[in-house]
Amino acid sequence: MADPSSYRPKPGDVPDCPGVYRFRDEHRRVIYVGKAKSLRQRLANYFQDLANLHPRTRSMVTTAASVEWTVVSTEVEALQLEYSWIKEFDPRFNVKYRDDKSYPYLAVTMNEEFPRVQVMRGHKKKGVRYFGPYGHAWAIRDTVDLLLRVFPVRTCSAGVFKNAARTGRPCLLGYIGKCSAPCVGRVSAEEHRELAEDFSDFMAGRTGTYLRRLEKQMTEAAEEMEYERAARLRDDIEALRKAMEKSAVVLADATDADLIAVAEDELEAAVQIFHVRGGRVRGQRGWVTDKVEDVTTGALVEHALQQLYGEESGDAVPKEVLVPALPDPVEPVQEWLAERRGSNVSLRIPQRGDKKALMETVQRNAQQGLVLHKTRRASDLTTRSRALEEIAEALDLDSAPLRIECYDISHLQGDDVVASMVVFEDGLQRKSEYRRFQIKGRAGDTRLWHGEGQDDVRSMHEVITRRFRRYLAEKEKTGEWADGEDVPVNGSPAGSPDGSLDGAPEGPVDALVEDDGRPKRFAYPPQLVVVDGGQPQVAAAQRALDELGIDDIAVCGLAKRLEEIWLPGEDDPVVLPRSSEGLYLLQRVRDEAHRFAITYQRTRRAKRFRAGPLDDVPGLGETRKQALIKHFGSVKRLRSATIDQICGVPGIGRKTAETIAAALAQAVPAGPAVNTATGEIMEDVEEAPAATTAGDAETPVPTSVPDDRRGQET
Repeated sequence: MADPSSYRPKPGDVPDCPGVYRFRDEHRRVIYVGKAKSLRQRLANYFQDLANLHPRTRSMVTTAASVEWTVVSTEVEALQLEYSWIKEFDPRFNVKYRDDKSYPYLAVTMNEEFPRVQVMRGHKKKGVRYFGPYGHAWAIRDTVDLLLRVFPVRTCSAGVFKNAARTGRPCLLGYIGKCSAPCVGRVSAEEHRELAEDFSDFMAGRTGTYLRRLEKQMTEAAEEMEYERAARLRDDIEALRKAMEKSAVVLADATDADLIAVAEDELEAAVQIFHVRGGRVRGQRGWVTDKVEDVTTGALVEHALQQLYGEESGDAVPKEVLVPALPDPVEPVQEWLAERRGSNVSLRIPQRGDKKALMETVQRNAQQGLVLHKTRRASDLTTRSRALEEIAEALDLDSAPLRIECYDISHLQGDDVVASMVVFEDGLQRKSEYRRFQIKGRAGDTRLWHGEGQDDVRSMHEVITRRFRRYLAEKEKTGEWADGEDVPVNGSPAGSPDGSLDGAPEGPVDALVEDDGRPKRFAYPPQLVVVDGGQPQVAAAQRALDELGIDDIAVCGLAKRLEEIWLPGEDDPVVLPRSSEGLYLLQRVRDEAHRFAITYQRTRRAKRFRAGPLDDVPGLGETRKQALIKHFGSVKRLRSATIDQICGVPGIGRKTAETIAAALAQAVPAGPAVNTATGEIMEDVEEAPAATTAGDAETPVPTSVPDDRRGQET
């Protein structure tokens, strides 16, 4: 590992002007390429105290052994040179987008004497018109099949074309009217090229003029009583309309635009692009990249623009490019795009209307692309095995942690404090074994301890204690206590003097065994406990295990900000390489625990906000609550009703009516509403059937978990 001070240039040697710089390693390989408006200011940022650098930047400057730069005249030239060098050197620390698959294009080979329509992949060739990319090759063939009856352009290979010309017999498409058969001279080269031009114009979105022309010809043929030609033209029009229906109109103003969306996490980013031509989505593609450098969303967009348009020119660069965030600065990128197109290009963020709605669709596709990429990566057995081995090596474990449990705490400013436990076995999710906990605190409520603030450390200690008390109880139940271990007194697990099992399903210890005699999932201990947090959370988890006498389960914490792994009693974190599969697995486990915790917390908060006085009536279900509110109109009118009037509601007996009346009499009614503009008390405003909060517009995330302590998502 090199010391950056050993190759740091003198400040006076670095020019204060635009340019492009390259970091090289000890073998003279280029490992990073960057551009700057001011080379002096930018390079100075790399040569500072390593503790102040982002971990990825720190890794780059310590891997490098030298730095060099090239001065240019403008920021646009810097952008062009940066793109050229990234393509040439393929630096390991630069963002490199990789296609998640090879996308097919519909191509028309206008560079040949007899242009051919075909499916093409790979690099674009000069003189060939491309349309797409398409998600699947069969989508291209379906479109071409519909259009060939109207534009009978050649689709055969060069060998088939030459053989037909030699024998004087066209192929099958020539006999059925889906090829104009230029191979046997049915049309001249000029007439065939005109057909190819019409085909290309139609695919480019200029459909209205051609359809109107065909409709006029059909009308004229009918008036001249040429009914067979009119019928053929009618079928041609229908075929063209079917082809147009395959790409629905998304922008009514016939816009030519590309929409780019980015979905990202700490380690990876997915880019999704929709190509809109003539107001219709003509193609779609997606990329995934490892974030090997510390970049913003705007920088990711800039890299995507470079890769997308770096080798394009003319109409291949649309008039409008819509993005989720603008590069900083945006002017050089916009000028670079305009140079490649030959005219002005609008680079902006959509704010409203159809374009914003379409951008949201592209964003959803980007998010799905990132999730799919992670799923494919996680499902690979070799990758999972390597990840577990890397974790074992980094944490100095005796063997790979085949069962990993991760815990996270979630709350909203101290209210509705909950915890989640997610389980990964052999690197895969085991959702059937996920669990959820309400944090009880000192007073047995679900609010963080008074005066303690947002005490995630105490919450973590509590949830680890509760989970492993249950593990010890099940271990005792199955007779697995080893010689020398402390046997719980009176059936109470260690650390639980009253024998209660905090957070467990209600019931005696026997309830911890399933009906078929199998032990419940808390009987299985993990090899590794991961907590979401740094040193304090790790220390709390380890202290909880120590208090229970458990010393054979490893503990670590993953700090989200810098992705550092903290171990109990260690002053310095373990930093895995950014490309480590072990780090990727730990991050995925941590993110899943966070998702599961916040889902439960939102559900509880929404339930509390919707709570009303009828919720406290024992034995009163949702159906009868709705019947009461429907009958009386509001809780206020129900509160003023007599017992006999309440008995008049279908399904409400006298005993239930008395219980309802007593519960409503004890409940404190909501205060009168006040007109904030005039200060007037609105006495006639009736109490709502359920309380709501005006300041919380967030929709709770539904969950399929049936109760508040045990869960399984589907």
